[in-house]
Amino acid sequence: MARGKENEKELTIEARLEQVLVPAEEQPYSVPENWCWTYIKSVYEVTSSKRVHKEDWLSEGIPFYRTRELVKLSNQGYVDNELFISDELYRTFKATYGVPQIGDLLISGVGTIGIPYIIESENPFYFKDGNVIWLKSKQLLNPKYIYYLYKSNYMDNMIHSMSSGTTVDTYTIVNANATPIPLPPSHEQQRIVDRIESLFAKLDEAKEKAQVVVDGFETRKAAILYKAFNGELSSSWRNANGISDITWHRKTLQDVCSMKITDGTHKTPVYCEPEQGVPFLSAKDVTSGSICWDNIKYIIPELHEELYSRLAPRMDDILLAKNGTTGIAALVDVEDIFDIYVTLAVLRPDKDIILPKYLLRIINSPICKKQFDEHLTGIGVPNLHLRDIKNVQIVVPSLEEQAEIVLLLDSLLIKEQQAKETAETVLDQIEAMKKSILARAFRGELGTNDPAEKSGVELLKRVL
Repeated sequence: MARGKENEKELTIEARLEQVLVPAEEQPYSVPENWCWTYIKSVYEVTSSKRVHKEDWLSEGIPFYRTRELVKLSNQGYVDNELFISDELYRTFKATYGVPQIGDLLISGVGTIGIPYIIESENPFYFKDGNVIWLKSKQLLNPKYIYYLYKSNYMDNMIHSMSSGTTVDTYTIVNANATPIPLPPSHEQQRIVDRIESLFAKLDEAKEKAQVVVDGFETRKAAILYKAFNGELSSSWRNANGISDITWHRKTLQDVCSMKITDGTHKTPVYCEPEQGVPFLSAKDVTSGSICWDNIKYIIPELHEELYSRLAPRMDDILLAKNGTTGIAALVDVEDIFDIYVTLAVLRPDKDIILPKYLLRIINSPICKKQFDEHLTGIGVPNLHLRDIKNVQIVVPSLEEQAEIVLLLDSLLIKEQQAKETAETVLDQIEAMKKSILARAFRGELGTNDPAEKSGVELLKRVL
């Protein structure tokens, strides 16, 4: 009889294991033999907070997080514009329902879903019911192991495949319970975390250096332009050519143009298909500092004839954005026929006074930007008036020195642009490498697994 009861107990454990183990045919991918596939519900108690009414939200008290605050907290480590609930309400919730403890995780469940936040301190806070999934630890998983798992592409793809939202993505308690996860032995979990953090630390060091290059690009560019237009950049050229003094003249933008600075049509354009019309540019097409022809619009030929008889942009003209993203200029470097909208102004350089590329560079420099910004008008959409554009003051050296300045700027700014692009590529590669590390980590491919250790199944038996 005793033996029969023992067999019955063994069968019960096996039956329970069958319920918490992912069937072989449903396992997302292969893992080491001493790992197993199980569900979040097997290793965590999955729940959420209790209802907090909006009228209970305060401007001070105990911090209260919605999904948006949780995402910021996870990504940045701090939250701006915090919400709060009263100390009294927090104590009531804590006594009645409990609050997150060290080792628990919170997962964003609405909008930006699947972002994990690990509880690592006893600082009191509460969170919005339903929008945040609360994983209460059963001490089977290293909290950082599950934290990094939620950061992986596998989990991101899994969560979004479960999303039950129609217009807004949602990750529910039901979804979380049914989420399959790879479960290694306890010691392997810690080794995986240690290896991830070691590799990430090296990547973060490289990332920090690359980010400095990217963040400093505009500052370095501004410094180069400042030197160009105060005479410092071309001082060696002047010395080499026996020019002892800076013989530059101060002029307005209108002074250096061969025609009156004007803008494009104020009429509402009638658009048509590309093959039937004429290219039509607006401020959005020059915001990169050069003309972008990729997503331009086209107007009907009849309107083109009318507009082109009034203003015909041509090679070496400068197009200046005067509405929306203001103060950015681009050089017309093609012979194509096109028309422009009122959001662009045309500056036609007088080539006896100024080189088109010199004019382009100085317009896009802090010297002109400061003056443009001082004259912006409009509520919501910034606007530059033509009279203010015409009166912007610039410095103009000889044509020969202008050519030297353009040459030097082209060389220096190209090098800075290349350095920035290289750094941006490094940043992209670092993020890709982190995703690769996480993918390998949760497949048991980081070289940390010890096949002799007891299977992850033994962990599950603790709660059966």
